[in-house]
Amino acid sequence: MTFSPLIYRRPAITATCAGVLLAAGCATNPGQPDQAVYSPSPAPNPATATSRLKAPTGFYAAARTEDDFDGCPQTSTPHTGPLNFPSKYEGSDSARDDLNENAAQRYRTQVEPIRDLERGINTLVEDYLETADPAAVDCALDWMLEWARADAMTGPVTTHTGKSMRKWSLGSIASSYLRLKLSASEPLLPYQGQAAEVEDWLGELAYLVIGDWSNVPQRKFNNHEYWAAWAVMSVAVVVDDRQLFDWAVSQYDRAANQVTDDGYLNNELRRETRALFYHNYALPPLAMMAAFGHANGLDLEQRGDHALTRLAERVMSGLDQPEAFRNKAGAEQKLDDFKPSKFSWLEPYCSIESCRGEFARRLSEYRPLDNYRVGGNVTDLFNPRESS
Repeated sequence: MTFSPLIYRRPAITATCAGVLLAAGCATNPGQPDQAVYSPSPAPNPATATSRLKAPTGFYAAARTEDDFDGCPQTSTPHTGPLNFPSKYEGSDSARDDLNENAAQRYRTQVEPIRDLERGINTLVEDYLETADPAAVDCALDWMLEWARADAMTGPVTTHTGKSMRKWSLGSIASSYLRLKLSASEPLLPYQGQAAEVEDWLGELAYLVIGDWSNVPQRKFNNHEYWAAWAVMSVAVVVDDRQLFDWAVSQYDRAANQVTDDGYLNNELRRETRALFYHNYALPPLAMMAAFGHANGLDLEQRGDHALTRLAERVMSGLDQPEAFRNKAGAEQKLDDFKPSKFSWLEPYCSIESCRGEFARRLSEYRPLDNYRVGGNVTDLFNPRESS
């Protein structure tokens, strides 16, 4: 099955981007979809530019027959309107660290169909990999096709949380779908037409995400852009689109250049009481991109003079000594949100770096690690012997 990134259902986007995408790195302006925004795209790595994009080894796992499939869940209604969701920090000051319970409840209600899709596809993919039952593949494809055929999530962005939800959900769906696409059991072989429709939709969403998150000034460039880059990189491997991949790598490089010599992210220190939390929250997309880079012959960990390791070590030390973050951010740190799933980055990070001491202790304690926004059971992806 082949895919062309230029075969999209929106002619304005296609016509503008088609001639310049390879050379310039084209992104659409979310406010004016018929115009293009151009940002430099890095030169492809000559060692990998001619081969198909790859994922880490665990994405190629064959299905097992360890369980029985429980049947299809109820699907959620496609979101076809504007992406207009409130922030759960609505009314907070510039630190954006005070949770607004009323806004948070409205947010949860409005995004519930999207989050049901994210979690549901992840669960169905893992159901297939644990049961080898093609009925789970049927369910997953039917659900994604319903959303793809409705042009779901492609509507205009009217809030920051709206465009955030587009890239979060894209990363979730694409990384879960990738496990089906690459599985040695070839579950998509009987469904090539349906798979092509899903991939067309994912590709379109990826270019919309690029439009949403391109050309952000460095003073505002933060974890949101990291998560957008991860979503685009996961789609890049799904559809084998090196232009998408290169854009994601360029965003990774910007992130690496933000990590200070002592491992801090200045834009996340602005979160004051949640500075440590958001330093940690920045790590899953960066670690996943580093693992995907490794699979494609790129050592992203060494970028920015080993910026990823500096950030990871700063977070790990901050968990034991949060006063360092208190001193940097000017506020006591809130530590109540640090549940094991927040450390999903340990699996991809420790797959490319030797993890000892506190890294190894937490990794062992928290396994199996699961985060539906980076592929689901990441322990199964990077260390399957430890996932049971």
